[in-house]
Amino acid sequence: MRKECVAMLLAGGKGSRLGILTKNLAKPAVPFGGKYRIIDFTLSNCCNSGLDTVGVLTQYQPLKLNSYIGIGSPWNLDRKNGGVTLLPPYEREVGKEWYKGTANAIYQNINFIDEFRPKYLLVLSGDHIYKMDYSLMLQWHKEKNADATIAVIEVPWSDASNFGILSTDENGRITEFEEKPPVPKSNYASMGVYVFNWELLVKYLEEDEHDPASDNDFGKNVIPKMLQCEQRLFAYPFKDYWRDVGTIESLWQAHMDLLQDEPALDLYDAKWRIYSQNPTMPAHYISSTARVTCSLINEGCFVRGNVHNSVIFPGVYIGEGAEIKDSIIMPNAIIGSHVKIYKSIICEATVIQDYCRIGICQAEVEHRCSGCDITVVGGNGMIARGTVIPAGQRGNGCDLAK
Repeated sequence: MRKECVAMLLAGGKGSRLGILTKNLAKPAVPFGGKYRIIDFTLSNCCNSGLDTVGVLTQYQPLKLNSYIGIGSPWNLDRKNGGVTLLPPYEREVGKEWYKGTANAIYQNINFIDEFRPKYLLVLSGDHIYKMDYSLMLQWHKEKNADATIAVIEVPWSDASNFGILSTDENGRITEFEEKPPVPKSNYASMGVYVFNWELLVKYLEEDEHDPASDNDFGKNVIPKMLQCEQRLFAYPFKDYWRDVGTIESLWQAHMDLLQDEPALDLYDAKWRIYSQNPTMPAHYISSTARVTCSLINEGCFVRGNVHNSVIFPGVYIGEGAEIKDSIIMPNAIIGSHVKIYKSIICEATVIQDYCRIGICQAEVEHRCSGCDITVVGGNGMIARGTVIPAGQRGNGCDLAK
């Protein structure tokens, strides 16, 4: 039953910056990349790295996420010994509370982790897009004789204040860590991927829990406290594709990244598959009236119109004369005839009736502008025939149709 390393995947955040996309859906369950959900990437990384014991901490709108993960079969995590375990907050003999922060979420599950008596704990975020071999990071942690290791990536200086930023010495040992500093001292950002020596971390989690001034957060509290106590913290440099898809803009851009001739995120790598629940749909159909360029079209789609530079999820219908450009159409949406959709995200099961115009920016139409704001239409709604929605509008069908 003993495991060398247990992974804990933080998947309970509200994801409020994604607006209407996460109104009824946990951020890790948001569709991504034509056939995946965001959480597929972290779970697949665990599977491909040889980690077979993963706790998924859920809290906000967990119904669809829990249903999607199930017993973990797509990621080879349906194990008798270990596997995937969903871990919502729960009532105890004395007291009950929601997860207060990332550190508190782990603290509340100490008993679960101790069942496996691990030497190391891997803490992950369920809302990032990347491919990483965690076994190499764990090996790095051992070679450095570290107490904790943080995966880091170099980000543009203009974005650095949005991340946990750290400084290191010439050996990679972390000398300073600041959570979202207004004036960053470096552009090395934490990816929210940590390896801890479990026995030592328990001590800091318990101290943090009894500190009334703490936010019970790894970045704000536990990591700085470990540095203050001169524990051995090291940075693990990561130089491949990584994107935090926590905003509408970053989610849209990550999809556009996939449409390059040689995308930085290679989803066709047979040696590092990204696994997901299969929707079990027939092959997509492109009719004689359709024209499709530079796009991802997935299972069960029926395309009669024009699609350019877009990602079309499974089960989407696109009517004759429709024009989809620079957009993301999520599963089972119905796009009527002669509809025009520019630089937009259309959420699941939305019906866009004939002759609607969405994401319209006249300068864009005349090819004089490419910087329009992204338009978002929420899921399970209907946009009535002929409705015009200007660029940058975001809401559900009823709101936008007014």
